[in-house]
Amino acid sequence: MSFSIAGKTAIVTGAANGIGRAVARHFADQGANVMFADRDEDGLVREVGEEAAKDDSNVRFFAGDLREKLSIANLLSATIDAFDDVDILVNASRQMRASDPLNADDDAVAMLLEQNLMTSLRLTQLVANRMIKTAKSNEQSDGSIGSIINLSSIAAHRTHPELLAFSVSSAAVDQMTRSMAAALAPHRIRVNAVSFGSLMSRSLQDALKDDDALRTEIIERTPLGRIAGAGEVAEAAQFLASDSSGFMTGQIMTIDGGRTLADNVTVPAH
Repeated sequence: MSFSIAGKTAIVTGAANGIGRAVARHFADQGANVMFADRDEDGLVREVGEEAAKDDSNVRFFAGDLREKLSIANLLSATIDAFDDVDILVNASRQMRASDPLNADDDAVAMLLEQNLMTSLRLTQLVANRMIKTAKSNEQSDGSIGSIINLSSIAAHRTHPELLAFSVSSAAVDQMTRSMAAALAPHRIRVNAVSFGSLMSRSLQDALKDDDALRTEIIERTPLGRIAGAGEVAEAAQFLASDSSGFMTGQIMTIDGGRTLADNVTVPAH
């Protein structure tokens, strides 16, 4: 088996910045055809604008609000037009927002469930049906016909009252991963997730600029004694997208430096 994803076609959402961009860029560097998708058009243009304009480029970008069903349909159509098919979906578009558990008017839970769960679910359903249709027409072998990868967080099973909305949406993503894996297994489509703890994302970098105590606290509560880089999530996603993970489905791969081995962890996951 090989970790190779060269020649495969991937859609990566949340690809204008942060972890989504790291995954999309890593996949492109590994020879995959990649559709960078995000509603931040300026960010997408800065990332892949000139490269995407080349006829022989293995990257394209799609700008649109994926909370809208029409945008999701247009994203899939644009990917098919550019690369003929889709083999991999990485649902990397996710938001974090502080929430007040005691405020009945706080709409953070509804907002993050829509952004972090429902957008990924709708796109997964659409892409999976395309994969199934393509497999039937091509009469492919008994191997996997597609891989869907969700990005989640260890907040799904840690207690962070100030991150109620994010924690609930992360737990929902984990359960969606398992449920869709069971539903799609008969069609030879694998669904897995990468769950991570504190990672040097843009939001964490901003938080650490003027807070050395927070950096120390995170490192002290991480058994491996450091903060992960976005590339480590990208490499895990590559493994799940490759044939080397061909017998894995419904799994939540955790990358947290051992954080979930420790008790009483209260540092918010970024």
